[in-house]
Amino acid sequence: MAKYTGPKCKLCRREMTPLMLKGQRCLTDKCPLKGNKKYPPGPPKKRRAKMSDYAVQLREKQKIKRTYGLLEKQFRINFHHANSMAGVTGDNMISQLERRLDNVVYRMGFASSRSQARQLIQHKHIMLNDRVVDIPSIIVREGNEIKVRDYFKENIILEESIKLSKAIASKPEWVDVDYEVKAGKITRIPVRADVKDSFNEQLVVELYSK
Repeated sequence: MAKYTGPKCKLCRREMTPLMLKGQRCLTDKCPLKGNKKYPPGPPKKRRAKMSDYAVQLREKQKIKRTYGLLEKQFRINFHHANSMAGVTGDNMISQLERRLDNVVYRMGFASSRSQARQLIQHKHIMLNDRVVDIPSIIVREGNEIKVRDYFKENIILEESIKLSKAIASKPEWVDVDYEVKAGKITRIPVRADVKDSFNEQLVVELYSK
């Protein structure tokens, strides 16, 4: 399957905002956006033209898509599913992205980034409802249980991720996590208010509605 293998910091610079592609390390002073690269990649320009409405919508779509680590086809499928559901399309889209298994593993603190969570799932270190899964895009439901497999519970990477999650208290309200047994449960479906990221999903709806 195709995937982006280039520098992650370059994507953050393109959107001019930390996308958390390296987890909490994006908030450190080593982030290029906090250093001497506070400009998009590419040749420097003396004066940048004002962005068109389409460009603003495109950049917002790219920001959301890259934050959750999706390719264009995956993101478009997610949007069409959200559009077919009852309710506000933008809110449905964000809720579905939050309910992806790789994002849930990241939100629970079992991984320091979504890409790391995706790797844990693909290497079959994670169980969903007592079944080993290797598909990061699974959409979880209320009541689903996520566990770390027994042989992996003492892994140093897992321990460091949990320690960091505890330190910054990043666990969302819609999950219940027991860090002692390395397991968690979806207590309810996440809503837009649960997501603190500064997304403007309405711009994406307008983009795909053209």
